[in-house]
Amino acid sequence: MRGKVMLVTGGARRVGAAICRILHARGANLMVHYRNSAQDAQALQAGLEAARPGSVALVQADLLETARLPSLVEAVLDRFGRLDALVNNASSFFPTPMGEITESHWDELIGSNLKAPLFLAQAAAPVLRKQHGCIVNIVDIHAEWPLKRHVAYNAAKGGLAALTRSLAQELAPEIRVNGVSPGPILWPEEGEWQEEDARRHIIERTLLKRTGEPADIARTVAFLVADAPYVTGQIIAVDGGRSVNL
Repeated sequence: MRGKVMLVTGGARRVGAAICRILHARGANLMVHYRNSAQDAQALQAGLEAARPGSVALVQADLLETARLPSLVEAVLDRFGRLDALVNNASSFFPTPMGEITESHWDELIGSNLKAPLFLAQAAAPVLRKQHGCIVNIVDIHAEWPLKRHVAYNAAKGGLAALTRSLAQELAPEIRVNGVSPGPILWPEEGEWQEEDARRHIIERTLLKRTGEPADIARTVAFLVADAPYVTGQIIAVDGGRSVNL
């Protein structure tokens, strides 16, 4: 991975930051996208560049502004001159129970989880093709096993799973496209998962009887980027076995 260039959306915090750290530790240069988390992004950049100066750049954008998405790819090329991998990690997540769903909820959830990955992939494809690069989409086990009270989110991630397979077909043979579907890795920062009973119920339904770590997702992304040249069109569940025990 040394000298290769990765664009990671939503890379400033949580799982995105873990992905950035693992890819960087393995030699990649990074363009880290963020929307509102400027301080987190700057802290991540400073920490990584302390180890390897000039290896990390930042780009701010609202991914719902579709017309701006090609400029993210242009920013990567302006800074590093190439692009080898796109990691579509950025995601909005909140409940949308039936009877309370609004068009703005739909636009936010579909926009961040499905529309932006599509149009970013479209913008990146010409330069990824030159490098025989790859795309990794962060999906969700709830793309296949819906989460109650999250109708729009489930639909968005289900669409992203289908998009992953469709892009693998459309962009082959030059570009590989795969996905990673997290299970219980990090708890949402608000909502019902703040209750200990809710967390215990989810953990008990995993086969490994514990939550995972952001590094579990990051290592799987790194595998798909660097160590899986004959893998495309696949979505790997990293969920402690929960998806076989629902």
